[in-house]
Amino acid sequence: MNANKRGALIVFEGCDRCGKTTQNRQLFELLTGKGVDTMQTNFPDRSTAIGNVINHYLQNNQELSDEVIHLLFSANRWERMNSIKKDLLAGTTVICDRYAYSGVAYSVAKGLDFNWCWAPEIGLLKPDAVFYLKATPDELTTRGNYGEERYEKLDFQRKVGQIFDRFSEKDSSYWHTFEASKSQQELHAQIAIVAEKIVMQSAEKPLGKLA
Repeated sequence: MNANKRGALIVFEGCDRCGKTTQNRQLFELLTGKGVDTMQTNFPDRSTAIGNVINHYLQNNQELSDEVIHLLFSANRWERMNSIKKDLLAGTTVICDRYAYSGVAYSVAKGLDFNWCWAPEIGLLKPDAVFYLKATPDELTTRGNYGEERYEKLDFQRKVGQIFDRFSEKDSSYWHTFEASKSQQELHAQIAIVAEKIVMQSAEKPLGKLA
């Protein structure tokens, strides 16, 4: 890719078990197959020092206050920002499974204040597109291994979904909502059309920041 053309930052969001990881992988394979320099990442990044603490928490092996774990999730994103920015500016499209919006949605669902939760995310790289896989949490309980991690509880996931809906309405200029109940193939086909446009449109644009 031309040195002055950057990659796109594409984020997948949605409730647990909505199919983000599958669609992330399929989009990666599609773009790579079309010659687009692409990489995948996800949050939390459990490979870092902070990510290791988060991993113990998510697996119910460690207790932390809601405020502390929220700030750790945010710090986990911040510790990756420089490397992601470097990749984007080098022309690599980055596909990310979960981002700042998940951090806020899950913490607000626990009862924390929305503005307090959003504050540490301000200044992170702004995605060129968020692909929101929307589903009713009741549908997702039948999917494999549901309930193994801390947040996979039906009432809680309903609250999380409401916060994602709020983001989707507020940031409709770059949030794209897809019905997660569709077949994998149908969902992938819809996402692919939007993603290819986003990659082309983002190449000439400066990177933005969350505000």
